[in-house]
Amino acid sequence: MRIALFSLVLLAGGCVIQAPPREVIQPAPVAEEAAPPPAVVSVYEEPPLSEPAPIAVAWAPPPMLVEAPPPPPFPYAVWVGGYWVWQGNWVWAHGHWMAPPRAQYVWVHPYYEHRGGAVIFISGYWSAPGVGFVQPSPELVLAVEPAAVGVIPGPRPIGPEGCFVPAPPGSRRGIIVPAPVGTAPAVVTSAPPVVAVGMRVTTNVSNVNNTNIHNTNIRNTNITNVTNVTNVTIVAPPAATANGRAFSSSVPAAPHLAAARPALVQARAPQPVSTRTVMPYVSAHAHPAAPPSQAHGAVAEAHPQPVLARESQPVHAGSMSGSVRPEARAQREERALPARPAQSAPAKAAAAGLARIPDAKAVPARAPAAATARAPAAATAASKTAVAKTAPAHPDNGKAHKADAKKDAQQAHP
Repeated sequence: MRIALFSLVLLAGGCVIQAPPREVIQPAPVAEEAAPPPAVVSVYEEPPLSEPAPIAVAWAPPPMLVEAPPPPPFPYAVWVGGYWVWQGNWVWAHGHWMAPPRAQYVWVHPYYEHRGGAVIFISGYWSAPGVGFVQPSPELVLAVEPAAVGVIPGPRPIGPEGCFVPAPPGSRRGIIVPAPVGTAPAVVTSAPPVVAVGMRVTTNVSNVNNTNIHNTNIRNTNITNVTNVTNVTIVAPPAATANGRAFSSSVPAAPHLAAARPALVQARAPQPVSTRTVMPYVSAHAHPAAPPSQAHGAVAEAHPQPVLARESQPVHAGSMSGSVRPEARAQREERALPARPAQSAPAKAAAAGLARIPDAKAVPARAPAAATARAPAAATAASKTAVAKTAPAHPDNGKAHKADAKKDAQQAHP
């Protein structure tokens, strides 16, 4: 009875007893693992002895690696390498001590520039004394270099346009750190890793010489000579660093001193597989060397003419040049000479014999029969060749030889 009355009171009060809700178990979220960075390839690159041509790469170099230099082997040794170079992919140029190739040559650090979503890169090189670094002109347009077979492109450069160095070890791939021209990439080795844009490098420069060249061939070209740089300052806001703390530090500008500082992230650079040096990358869009210029009327376009054999002519003592003259020229000169008195056939034969022999007196006596046989042949040869005499062998115009000619005629016709 009491239970029924209690039920009526509950119904009158509008209370409804509901069953407890079912507990729904949701699956735990699965964290997406970032793709592991590609394996690092380390090489020894042979530095060139002059500034190489700039190239364009589609993606940014990876963050820096840790490579502590050993003590220098000799006082004038220079630490080269220890940065990223392009060889169909970004590969690590292993750092090593090296002597300058020539006296007073200086080492020039590599150049990275963010321009139009790509990277303009110039590898490190040896520079002759007094030769400054020439920045790529702002008007220069370069085609992006193709990647090697099987290479997966990385992210494009993330940061402001202009000169930069790669991010510190352990940073987010693609982030770049703005830096002045001539900054060694190793200066950020001891800096904290960054996950956003904001870190930058400034230098305390004692002497900077900038030269602007403006002419028809080179426009807006800056030649920069930076000297007496001992330290650089690296600053980053809290939003840029991975630990969320602001960073500001002064580090040595020399690459071997900066790389020797303790790094927060120990991303060690691997040893090269081979000790053989590789040559610097040559652009796939480089124009082949132009063939040497040829003079007008190239040999390939000339049509060779047949060479006609000429009958050799004797050299007279009175000849000015002593060279053999062509037949046509002899005929023209013969027409130009004044007319000579007519001579008899024996005199013509004797004259022809004298034309062949410079000194008629030095010729031994011939048999009459032989002289008779040679006289008509000599006259025929003289008529065919038409050899002209530019000047007589004697100043008396041949009058002194008339007696000898009569004697020869008498011997020919006894």
